[in-house]
Amino acid sequence: MLVLGIGNILWADEGFGVRCVEAMAARYRFGDNVTLLDGGTQGIYLVDQVRAADVLVVFDAVDYGLAPGTLKRVEGDAVPKFLGAKKMSLHQTGFQEVLTLADLLGGYPDHVLLIGVQPEALEDFGGSLRPVVKAQIEPAIDLALGYLTDLGIAPPAASEPRDAGGERPHPALDLAAYEAGRPAPEDACRIGDARVLPRLTAAGDSH
Repeated sequence: MLVLGIGNILWADEGFGVRCVEAMAARYRFGDNVTLLDGGTQGIYLVDQVRAADVLVVFDAVDYGLAPGTLKRVEGDAVPKFLGAKKMSLHQTGFQEVLTLADLLGGYPDHVLLIGVQPEALEDFGGSLRPVVKAQIEPAIDLALGYLTDLGIAPPAASEPRDAGGERPHPALDLAAYEAGRPAPEDACRIGDARVLPRLTAAGDSH
C-alpha cells in the first residue's frame, strides 16, 4: 500500500499533500507493507512506486471549483479525470501521466483514492498553507484511515511522535519551522523569499 503526498511546499497551498503525509508519518506507525511517501513534484519518476501498490491513497491540492478549504474525496477511475480537468501546476500533469503509464504497464493499483483540498492561494512563493487549507490536514487523514478501514485494513495504532530518520524532510522544511522562518511582508516581497532567492545587497543595487 502506498500513501502519497504530492505538491510543492514552496508555493503556499500547493504543499497540502506533502504536509498530510508528513503528519501521518509523525503520528502513526505503519507496518512494513505500507509506504508513506513525499512525492513532491517527481511526476513520472513515481511510476514504479505506484505500480507496486495494490492500494493507493493520494493527498493533493486540487482545483475542484469549490470554496477554498473544501475537502473532497474521489475514488477509482474518476481520479485521473479530476487530476487532469483543471491543472494548477506541472505536478498534476505529471501524476496524471503516472497513473496512465502504470495502467499501460499492467500495474495499476486495485484501489485508488484521491483526497484533495480546494486551495485558496498558490502564487505565494515561500508561503505556507492558508488557515482554511491547513485546517483540513486532520480531516483528510481521517478520511484516509476510514477508507482503509472500509477495505479491511486496520488503521495503525497511534504512537508517540517519532523521528522517521531519512524519511523526514530537512528540519528547516518542517511546517512550524518553515512558517516561523518566513520574513515579514515589509521585509520581503511576497512573490519571492530570501531563503531561496538572494535579496539585493542594497536598495537600488542592480548587481
